[in-house]
Amino acid sequence: MMKYCFVLIASFLCLVSMAQPENAARRRNFNNDNFVAMREFDPVSYFQGKPAKGTSKFSHDYKGIIYYFANEANLEEFKKAPGKYEPAYGGWCAYTIALNGERVKVLPTAYKISDGRLYLFYNFGADNRLIKWNQDEKKFKAAADKNWQRYMH
Repeated sequence: MMKYCFVLIASFLCLVSMAQPENAARRRNFNNDNFVAMREFDPVSYFQGKPAKGTSKFSHDYKGIIYYFANEANLEEFKKAPGKYEPAYGGWCAYTIALNGERVKVLPTAYKISDGRLYLFYNFGADNRLIKWNQDEKKFKAAADKNWQRYMH
């Protein structure tokens, strides 16, 4: 019995230590403010057609990044499939990631859902990068995917 407990504890500690570097990398690479993503917007609400602010009352830590939700139902929906709802490229401007891998802030209401993924964009002043993205989305998405893999790690 003692040997079984030792193996169980050792396995748990191994899993915890492996998760820490991944969480640290996500915190470093994702667009967050004190580990809260998307400027407190509810990622599930985008897929419902209207981005909404979430609240700390309905929050969830997913691999070191905290998401806020507008209600319990959205929180539970996120828990079922977090990868579906997390924004592409860590929540940074998709267009700028495509251009050069630079991480640029976004306006949470400047977004697009394409092929089931949420993309966020810089949109301040007269510089709406969603419009630029839409000019050749396929090319920009391929470049952003490549740059995100290169610069994320």
